[in-house]
Amino acid sequence: MARRRGVMSDQLKEEIAKELGFYDTVQQEGWGGIRAKDAGNMVKRAIEIAQESMMARGRSE
Repeated sequence: MARRRGVMSDQLKEEIAKELGFYDTVQQEGWGGIRAKDAGNMVKRAIEIAQESMMARGRSE
């Protein structure tokens, strides 16, 4: 099976994992060690960040 290329940068994923409190798990077990719920919350937070960024850009135009 072909591996999908990630959309989020490693830096962004690490920042979000720290913010959500499961970065220790990532350090100890890798990304495969996080719970599905944590992965979902990470995606949700990334979407929120993207929306905030888009709104801020829209206000500055």
